[in-house]
Amino acid sequence: MTQDELKQAVAHAALDYVVEGEIVGVGTGSTANFFIDALAAIKDRIRGAVASSEATAARLRSHGIAVFDLNDIDTMPVYVDGADEITAQGAMIKGGGAALTREKIVASVAERFVCIADGSKLVTRLGAFPLPIEVIPMGHAVVARRLAALGGTPRLRMKDGAPLITDNGCMIIDLFGLQIAEPALLEQQINDIVGVVTNGLFARHGANVCLLGTAEGVRTLTF
Repeated sequence: MTQDELKQAVAHAALDYVVEGEIVGVGTGSTANFFIDALAAIKDRIRGAVASSEATAARLRSHGIAVFDLNDIDTMPVYVDGADEITAQGAMIKGGGAALTREKIVASVAERFVCIADGSKLVTRLGAFPLPIEVIPMGHAVVARRLAALGGTPRLRMKDGAPLITDNGCMIIDLFGLQIAEPALLEQQINDIVGVVTNGLFARHGANVCLLGTAEGVRTLTF
């Protein structure tokens, strides 16, 4: 199976976790896009969705799925999103699509986080994928120096020759070269740096379920 076929398989499997008549939180990225496309087939069975990015909101609306403002939602049964890396304990690196802050906020409101990923995303230790950190633009150089002191190599993420700007008007620093032995501790340490909005470690509040696409079928991990 191709990587896209694995992503499609876990996206369809995630429909089993969608609660009829309720709102579903939806992440950002290529795997989340497959989930949105699958969700369109059952859109009449849900109230709508909360999107973790403008791109996700646009894709949901293109399928005729109502998009709710998170400020109008107290809770939701499930949040479905991909991961750039995930461990067997449910800790993740996310943010390859630059939506980490909104993803973390929407996930915090959901009762259950269902991660959907192809098998290549399962790792024994986080860090091979560079860790995204969303930062306030005026402080990106200051933050980069603090991040370098943690042992990694910070690089400002660029797009079309200029710094990438997130939906929140912020910048992304990618931290390369880490071997993350204690993800929850590092998540807190980085968030404590002045100028950091949040970072792409989802460890203090990680996934509850991971649907992992493999050549043998969808493997379910629970944490």
